[in-house]
Amino acid sequence: MPPPSSSSTDELQALRAELAAMKGELRVVTVERDLLREKLKAYQRQLFASKSEVRGAEQRDLFLNEAEALAMGCEPVQETETEQSVEVGAHERKKRGRKPLDPMLPREFVRHELPELERVCAHDGHALVEIGAEISEQLDIVPQQVRVIQHQRIKYACPCCDLGIKVTPAPARIIPKGLLTESALAWVVVSKFADALPLYRIAALLHRFGGDLSRGTLAASVVRVGTAVQPLINLMRDHLLEADIVYGDETTVQVLKEPGRAAQRKSYMWAQMNGTGPPVRMFSYSPTRSAAQAAVLYAGIKPGAVLMSDGYEPYNEIARTNQLVHLGC
Repeated sequence: MPPPSSSSTDELQALRAELAAMKGELRVVTVERDLLREKLKAYQRQLFASKSEVRGAEQRDLFLNEAEALAMGCEPVQETETEQSVEVGAHERKKRGRKPLDPMLPREFVRHELPELERVCAHDGHALVEIGAEISEQLDIVPQQVRVIQHQRIKYACPCCDLGIKVTPAPARIIPKGLLTESALAWVVVSKFADALPLYRIAALLHRFGGDLSRGTLAASVVRVGTAVQPLINLMRDHLLEADIVYGDETTVQVLKEPGRAAQRKSYMWAQMNGTGPPVRMFSYSPTRSAAQAAVLYAGIKPGAVLMSDGYEPYNEIARTNQLVHLGC
């Protein structure tokens, strides 16, 4: 058998080197494939999995870099000064500037004066006299101040006998024997429902300023406030339903933890507002979009009034039942 030629040996080594290179490339491609599969699964979970919030990359970046994103092309607000006028041809127009601060806001006046030694004329040495002031304003914010109101109910007694003891009655409260004042209750309710702050964040804010209250205490207080203001809500609803024009609509909301209902099921928030008289805005939650719920919300509406809504069938039935003028939107 003839010995292998040198050319055959070189070809074999070249094939082995090529095979090793291809194996290395295969390992790299396999790793890249696995990474892409994981990314695809993550995107699919983000798009289609059940969850309470879906946030895209742009929204996430805005959340993390909100100040940088909103500050592009802007400058910090400077002190507002007295309005100036600029003469243009035959007329005079006001110089454009920043929006002045609300004149109804309370103002604290800070007077800045030259030291006594500097109130001397540099030319002839005479004492300077005050001729006016340059006015500029800044917006100041006082952080939340947590304090304790101590109620001292004075007791009285007759000096001649032991039968004449009287105690000053306790003032009326929204929550009898409640720990929070009416002002504190209002702050909690506005923070939760108007500013969309969860109760655990409100509790953290209070703790930061020295008020150590649990989320459970705040939750119980919010429920008690809701019960206490129900008569006022009823009066507002009566006023709304007596208006000549009533607007109505409903939209879906997601409730994560509701007894007997899955988080994926749709719930509804019914919105109502009047078009005449002092404005009233009513929001009513319902787990369903049924005609029975609509009938309850519009029970007692003024006959002959105008109802503006979309084409949802229960609104048509309400208009027919109460002899309303039904307008589409």
